[in-house]
Amino acid sequence: MRYVTYEHQGVMRAGVLNGDVVHPLPKGVTVVGILEQGLLESAGSKTLAEPSDVTVDQVRLLPPLTPPSIRDFVGFEAHIEGVAKSLDGLEHVPDEWYRAPNFYFTNPHAAYGPHDDIPVPAGCEVLDFELEVGAVIGRAGRDLTPEAARDHIAGYLVFNDWSARDLQKPEKNLGLGFSKGKDFANTLGPCLVTADEVADRRDADGFLDLEMTVTLNGKLIGRDTLANVSWTFEEMIAYASRDTWVKPGDILGSGTCGWGALAEHWGRGGDRTPPPLIPGDEVTLSVERLGTVSNRIVAGRTDAYLPRARKRGRTPRP
Repeated sequence: MRYVTYEHQGVMRAGVLNGDVVHPLPKGVTVVGILEQGLLESAGSKTLAEPSDVTVDQVRLLPPLTPPSIRDFVGFEAHIEGVAKSLDGLEHVPDEWYRAPNFYFTNPHAAYGPHDDIPVPAGCEVLDFELEVGAVIGRAGRDLTPEAARDHIAGYLVFNDWSARDLQKPEKNLGLGFSKGKDFANTLGPCLVTADEVADRRDADGFLDLEMTVTLNGKLIGRDTLANVSWTFEEMIAYASRDTWVKPGDILGSGTCGWGALAEHWGRGGDRTPPPLIPGDEVTLSVERLGTVSNRIVAGRTDAYLPRARKRGRTPRP
């Protein structure tokens, strides 16, 4: 099944997509609510049995769900190789990357729909995209094994982790992780595709063989397969749930696939070709079985609030 959230005639609804027809769920029902109640299959079947005259071209697709949290991993060796050279001048993948499936928390409140315009973030002159797949948690779990984690995956979606590279680099140098270089926009969509829809593409080791492509202004500039990720989603979920919970609606990003970001091209080619994104550029990400998201870059705010620190505070009293 393919769950969507959409706006139609000024009203936001959740629904199930069947071909080009959107079958609305009852008013007030959300995709996260269905996951929390464990009704993903039954609610979808009941909804699809009801006739609908709403087609997908009549609605504005929103992010399929409002995630409580988003953990984004760095799962593709090819990506970290190219980006490490581009951003850090390294000629090899850092040894720490191989130790465990690293991730950071990004902003669930910065989600955009599959066809929304993306404003350039304040202070950014080096804007980039990242082609990823997100796994959506369907059942709460803690301290999961990889074997147990599979039953906690509700489905998958296309995920664009937009990146302000010039803001990201000084933040990275501080050693605390990313902040304004990453939390301004995440594209999610076009729908939540339930796990059974791609089960036949899983290999013997648990990796999903789904082709991933990115085009910039209609030109193909990146292609890979999700099967090239270095950890399965089940392994990533097991690691994420160590000593804590994953909850229904949480999204775990695969990390950017090989050739799935401009920064990789820059690292391998030695210059910024293709150049950073500017207003008017259109980025289209497609993942086999999961669908396509396509966003146009637009101008953002021109001012950037950047408060400088005092070099020292008041002299402490004895």
